[in-house]
Amino acid sequence: MIPHSVTFTGGRFFDGTRLHDGKAARFRDGVFAGLIPEVELDAEDKVIILEGGILSPGYVDLQVNGGDGVMFNDDPSVATLKRIASAHRKLGALTILPTLITDTREKTTAAIDAARSAIRAQLPGIAGLHLEGPHLSVARKGAHDAALIRPMEEDDLQQLLAAKRDIPVLKVTIAPENVSTDQVAALAASGILVSLGHTDAGFETCTAYARAGARCVTHLFNAMSQLGNREPGLVGATMATGALSAGLIADGIHVHPAAMRMAWTSKVAPGRIFLVSDAMAVAGTEQTEFLLEGRRICRENGWLTLEDGTLAGADLDLTTAIRVLVSDVGADLDAALQAATTTPGALIDYPTAPNPGKTALADMIHISPCLHHVTPLEDVTTHSLSIAG
Repeated sequence: MIPHSVTFTGGRFFDGTRLHDGKAARFRDGVFAGLIPEVELDAEDKVIILEGGILSPGYVDLQVNGGDGVMFNDDPSVATLKRIASAHRKLGALTILPTLITDTREKTTAAIDAARSAIRAQLPGIAGLHLEGPHLSVARKGAHDAALIRPMEEDDLQQLLAAKRDIPVLKVTIAPENVSTDQVAALAASGILVSLGHTDAGFETCTAYARAGARCVTHLFNAMSQLGNREPGLVGATMATGALSAGLIADGIHVHPAAMRMAWTSKVAPGRIFLVSDAMAVAGTEQTEFLLEGRRICRENGWLTLEDGTLAGADLDLTTAIRVLVSDVGADLDAALQAATTTPGALIDYPTAPNPGKTALADMIHISPCLHHVTPLEDVTTHSLSIAG
């Protein structure tokens, strides 16, 4: 383990907005103390010389279904959340929203209780909860179980409003087919992040739901009405509506790079596109298959599919997503890093930009120069980096 009073040099520093070269990052007693020119290093500084790469705030992933061999749906408990958070921490996502895929009322209640307990216990990495369903559209169900999809009733609404009082970040993915604009307005007024997804609704309907309070779109392009010449669908509504931000699974499988490029360059502000992993149980493991509510999911060459070929989540980490955005989509590295850190962080009011005197060493990661590997900064060892001073 590295010392808590240390200065990093020999790499680039991402401040949440842009990259800095020729700077050294000082940490004192485990807390970020600021940037200084590398030429101003003191002889007394304990220095770790990075072999290139980037010091960055940890990733913020708002859609994490599983990891370390388990799905949140399998056992929505604090123990499961701890395993999932630990797996994603090793992948650089230091802040996550564990995601429950459409399930029974009982499982939803258990997930809310688990998130409450995790927040109360200040479980590292857990920012809140994402409920992806069950109030979706069967027509765009994807890998969700159609038998469990249903309309939002008054009891469901009241349960969510009550949950938000204990869970600081509560995100719900809904489809207009099964949720009213009045219900969306009530959810949004309570501070719940309403996300449109798994819907076949048209452009006008989707923009009306944005006016009602929806601020987000779940995995843009996937499981939703597409951009057509006469009916722009949810994809078109996302591009044209500044109030909507959108998660993107940038693995080159869920969305073609050309489609990602179109969205990346044409999205109307202030809403922005951010990266999500949509990670499943295999994240952080070498597993080749797992079960989703009794259904077999196969892992092969970056694909996760049901036995009928339907995509079922992603085999993705956010470092890979950043690399795809830069190499295949043509995004600037600064903007790609924002899409994995400050953009999703801002959406959930979770500050990520390094702040002298406040940001801990444990909140930072080191990304390799090739954008293939990532290490939590507090886990960087003397075996991988040189020490001077």
